Parts: sequence; C-alpha cells; structure tokens
Amino acid sequence: MMTPAAGSRALPHPERAEIRLEAVLHALADPLRLRIVRELAARERELNCSEFPLPVTKSTSTHHFRVLRESGVVRQVYRGTAKLNGLRRDDLDALFPGLLDRVLDAAAREADRLGEPVR
Repeated sequence: MMTPAAGSRALPHPERAEIRLEAVLHALADPLRLRIVRELAARERELNCSEFPLPVTKSTSTHHFRVLRESGVVRQVYRGTAKLNGLRRDDLDALFPGLLDRVLDAAAREADRLGEPVR
C-alpha cells in the first residue's frame, strides 16, 4: 500500500492490484457506506465529506469514509482544507466488471421497494 510522506496530507490508498473483492463487498455491505457510494455515483464528481448529510457523529462518519478508502472504493484527496471523495469506478470496473453497477442498481431497486427517497 502506498504510504504518504511524513508530514504530508496525502492519505494512503491501495493500489489497483491490492484491492480485494472481500474488502469491497464489506465496505458496500454497510447501509451508510452504500449511501455514500450511491451519492458519489449519482453526482459523478468528487464531493466534500460535509456534502453528505449523514445521521452520525463526525468520528463515525470519518470511520465510514476510511473503510471506503482503505477498501479501494473511494479515493480521498485534500484540496486546500477540504477532503474530497471520489468513486474509484475505473479501478473497480477493471477488477470486477459490472459489480458496482449491479450493486447500485440493486440498491436503487431496494430503495424504491421500501419507499426510500431517490438519491
């Protein structure tokens, strides 16, 4: 795994070859993390952590973003003081073709079935 330089604000991310299916599935299995991924996929751009109205404390939110980053689902970068999150769709599609689209489709169908708001 890439290790950021001492004192830098870069965050460690797995290289594409290090991303494991079980870690991706674990990250996507949590409803809050899946909600984050659905929002990133729908908006198709990097989003600041504060753009996600999550019903949890800041430390719990940080944990969820860290799980997504360490599993290889998202890439987090600092731009000034903002930490931006982007979906690693290219990496996921190259490693697990169709997986992300199928999970997102299933999540949308479930939300529709349960009468949850459209994301």
